[in-house]
Amino acid sequence: MPSTNSDKITIKEVKSKRDLRRFVQFGIDLYKGNPYYCPPIFFDEMNTFDPKSNPALDVCEHVIYMAYRDGEIVGRIVGLINHRANKAWGVKKCRFGWFEFIDDYEVFKALLDAVAEWGRSKNMLCLNGPVGFTDFDHQGLLLEGFNYNAPMASLYTHPYYVAHYEQYGLTKEADWIEYQITPPKEAPEKMRRVAQIVGQRYGLHTVKVRSVKELKKRYGYTYFDVLDEAYQKLYNYQPMTPQQKKYYCQMYFPLLNFDFVTMVANRDDEIVAVGLGMPSLSNALRKCRGRLFPFGWYHLIKALRAKKMTDFDLLLIAVRPDYQDKGLTALIFDEMTPYFAKYGIQRVETTSILETNHKSLANFADFEHIQHKRRRAYIKEL
Repeated sequence: MPSTNSDKITIKEVKSKRDLRRFVQFGIDLYKGNPYYCPPIFFDEMNTFDPKSNPALDVCEHVIYMAYRDGEIVGRIVGLINHRANKAWGVKKCRFGWFEFIDDYEVFKALLDAVAEWGRSKNMLCLNGPVGFTDFDHQGLLLEGFNYNAPMASLYTHPYYVAHYEQYGLTKEADWIEYQITPPKEAPEKMRRVAQIVGQRYGLHTVKVRSVKELKKRYGYTYFDVLDEAYQKLYNYQPMTPQQKKYYCQMYFPLLNFDFVTMVANRDDEIVAVGLGMPSLSNALRKCRGRLFPFGWYHLIKALRAKKMTDFDLLLIAVRPDYQDKGLTALIFDEMTPYFAKYGIQRVETTSILETNHKSLANFADFEHIQHKRRRAYIKEL
């Protein structure tokens, strides 16, 4: 796409690694001094747009733009098409994500107009975002909860973004909500009874592994098969390819404290449910601004290996469809809760849960919690 101008705003396509570094750095610099924002790990963000590193690009195409005014970067955006997801859902969506901009509607409009034009050239019928290549990328514009800590796995955005989205004519397609949980010192008696009954009735047991090597040797990538089956009907979800499963395993598993990896298996030792969380890395990433070198790695390792911590990110709970509505999450929480006490955890942050996913929301009914965040995916016809 040729460069375009609007009130001295120039939109340029990112094609070089040098410009991609600027693209990533702008997203971090825009939140400088914000005590709640969590920067990404810089090289992970770079690898997201490298076809040699990110297998999601095997089924997606994308374009990257940056906005300039008087030679300075004032915004950025990614336009993308997930062809596999579009086929599965029977839609022609042009997604947008990694959308950051100064508080200027003309900058916002110029960037989104550029993606809209690109989407039309690809015969797409609507704009959808902010979302990523897959559900494992950041998604959902923050509407509530700006004064709460942002986990590494969640998108944080400035409050002024909301008005610009609405002015452009984007409308709600899906909302997610998030909870902050105060964990009990021990699993509630009701939960323990349910866990025991469910285990006996359906022949289930919890499984603990202690390393990536043990997990892969015993179960291969069937861990991800459970996620695919559990999430297949959720908003925009696209089943993972074998290459994506390997990619996410290599990216995230080395970061795990296996005390907080809980799996539920049946009599045949098939995994039918998983629960996964990790110590909050937000403060560590803020200290190093997403850079592992020269000393950022120290802050991350310190957080990951901490024997005591105050904040914890509950990344996911997934139950295979044929085992849903049977109380399996009681087994997961009964196994996980004692570790909250062991590590001195005071706050547990859930990931985003669709407001219509009442089964997942009900998982936290027995815990002291507040709904502190809401985020939204928007849509607009092209």
